[in-house]
Amino acid sequence: MSYITRGSRVLRVFVSLLLVTGNALAQSMPAWEQLSPAQRDLLVAPIRERWDSNPDARGRMFQHAQRWRQLSPMQRDKAHEGQGRWEAMPSDQRRTMRALFQKTRDMTPEQRRALREQWRAMTPEERRAYVGQNRP
Repeated sequence: MSYITRGSRVLRVFVSLLLVTGNALAQSMPAWEQLSPAQRDLLVAPIRERWDSNPDARGRMFQHAQRWRQLSPMQRDKAHEGQGRWEAMPSDQRRTMRALFQKTRDMTPEQRRALREQWRAMTPEERRAYVGQNRP
């Protein structure tokens, strides 16, 4: 399990517990400043572990944190939904998606825009054929 998946699962479990136990538990939990050092450490430990275990990814992790703070609540919800779809994908489909992402990453903004327009105009059969012809 990757360090990203492990950290996101810890966060998902925490959020799920809050939802399952209801709003009463969430309301009874103190503000961050009122948490004990041990409670804060418990919440921060997965991030600390990821940070310490992969020095090469620290810059990217920091950039992600900065971008996350700039997202609206709606954008954050959409990001969580996308992450859920990603985690539910079979590994071979994720491998294909990574390769397609790399392929589109190298495109100019104009090329990506043209591809999006072309994709939207395609029928489901045409999309399947396109993916089959453009496998990584």
